[in-house]
Formats: sequence, C-alpha cells, structure tokens
Amino acid sequence: MTLPVLSEGSSALLRDPLWRASGAESVEEYARWAVNICGMACLKMILAARGETHRTVDLARACTAFGGYVANDEDQSIKGLIYALFVTFVAETFGLKAKTITNIPTAGIAPLLEERAVFIASVNSQIRWPDRQPPSKGGHLVLVTAATADAIRFHNPSGHDQDSKANVTLPASTFDRFFANRGIAVTL
Repeated sequence: MTLPVLSEGSSALLRDPLWRASGAESVEEYARWAVNICGMACLKMILAARGETHRTVDLARACTAFGGYVANDEDQSIKGLIYALFVTFVAETFGLKAKTITNIPTAGIAPLLEERAVFIASVNSQIRWPDRQPPSKGGHLVLVTAATADAIRFHNPSGHDQDSKANVTLPASTFDRFFANRGIAVTL
C-alpha cells in the first residue's frame, strides 16, 4: 500500500485488504493509525524476533495508554511516538530494556549496536529512495539491525518493495542524509 498512499494520500488505506490483520476495529481506524504507526511496526519486528506475535494497532493502543501516543478524537490527529513514554511502555509491558538516544552521529550506531541488540532510528521517510535528497531529517522510524563504519542495515516498515523494506543496506554516508541523530536503543 505504500505507493498508493504516496500518490493518493491516506485515503488509499481504506482499500487495504489486509487491514483486518492490523488489530483495528474498522478500516477507518486502520487508516487513521497506519500513517502514524512506524514505531509500532518496529516494535512488532523486535517482538517477533523473540517469537511473539502482536498486531500493530493493538500495540499502538497499548502504547497510547502509557502516553506514547496522543490520539485526539476530536480532530482525529495522532501525535507521537513519544520516546520516553515508549521506553516505559516496552519495559513494563514486555520487559525490554530500552533507552532514548539523542545527538548520536551515524558513526555512533555501530558501537551502540555492540551494547544493544537493535536501534529504532528516526529518518526521513524518503529513505526508500536513497538516491534522492530528503527535504529534512527524521519523522519516520526504521529498525536498524546491523551497522559498520561503512554501512547501515535496517528494516523499513514503509518500504515500497522488497529492496526498500527488508534488510536494506545503505552506505553510512547515504543513511546519514536521512538520519535525525536520534532514536531508541533496545535490548531484547
């Protein structure tokens, strides 16, 4: 659904045949959450690595109860992910050790992964097209699973094809153009 959403807007999500698997009670609820749920998609991948299966909207609702999202029913807006409250949520709900990391250069990701299992990194969503120059950094979350001084490997919840979705490897200098120098380090 990524390409239709990019070309038509979030209303394209109302036609997603997979919405029922999300945990949403209606396709409208799914469409509301789907554009704001990259952090929960990253968490879902982390939990899957432990053998746990969770639905993304269920995770989002639970995280909202901890203040990790602020869902405004009046204007239908969703604010978040609020990192510090997400850290509390995953610790209390899943026993995960997590830490908000700010002001981390791209070169600092590889040493961080030596201490922690994965890193949820804030990047520009246009990272799916690494040849483009992003208009800004941050605003979307990807799950970094490996890094060296020269390359970063990650899963992108909103990749538009297999090459931009799973085990994407980019040169560190390319990743840096999209990376907002913040995220959440998580130990399984």
